[in-house]
Amino acid sequence: MEIGPGGGVLTAELLAAGARVLALELDPDWAGELQRRLASPNLEVRVADALEIDWTALPAGALVAGNLPYNIGTAIVERVLRAHPPIDRAAFLLQREVVERLVAEPGDKAYGALSALVRLRAAAWKLGNVRAGAFVPPPKVDSAFVGLELKGMPKELGGSRGDRFESWLREAFAKRRKTLSNSLAKLYRREAVVAALESIHRPATSRSEALSLPELFQVFTKLETSARRTPSSSRLANGGAVGPGGTISGQGTDRKH
Repeated sequence: MEIGPGGGVLTAELLAAGARVLALELDPDWAGELQRRLASPNLEVRVADALEIDWTALPAGALVAGNLPYNIGTAIVERVLRAHPPIDRAAFLLQREVVERLVAEPGDKAYGALSALVRLRAAAWKLGNVRAGAFVPPPKVDSAFVGLELKGMPKELGGSRGDRFESWLREAFAKRRKTLSNSLAKLYRREAVVAALESIHRPATSRSEALSLPELFQVFTKLETSARRTPSSSRLANGGAVGPGGTISGQGTDRKH
């Protein structure tokens, strides 16, 4: 599947490589032009919004690619990450700053909620930069190419627990440059967060940006058994606390390509 084929530059390369391509184009005029330019039995052009389609309806082993619009690129990536199976791999051209966030390691300046959410469901690596001058007309920002190898949610986070952890991650990273105990102050007493950090041998002043995904999961598990500060945290609990148990093995972006 190719998202946003436009004039068909990438589409032509995919067809030449022997791929069967389903091209999703939001603009009916561009869709008609693409069908005329690249008439092929291996090409299906469909007028559709990538934000609205049923990703799970794709055939098993589907690959996804595209030069994504910057204003909705992150939203599309998040939908694709949830579509394993059937999607195994994806490769997108995005704003360079977004790609840096997708592949960032703990401690990196770009490391944040998006980085951790990607690591939950995929391995990600940066394939290269594309300067603004490569486009006509040139955009005001540079782009980068990112590869994603989807693996689905870890078994320790099956069912609704995965949704709770994702919501918790967004809360943990909501206040950058704040300690984790301050970021989670609306949900838990400070001493509970500090105790959870100490259980993984991290100081009370730790920030979420310094913790790996396995460490964040351990803190989450510890806190889910702790008393909550306010009833508003029920949006994370989704009906009850979760007992301890389970660990997430390290899921990094150290794969070399």
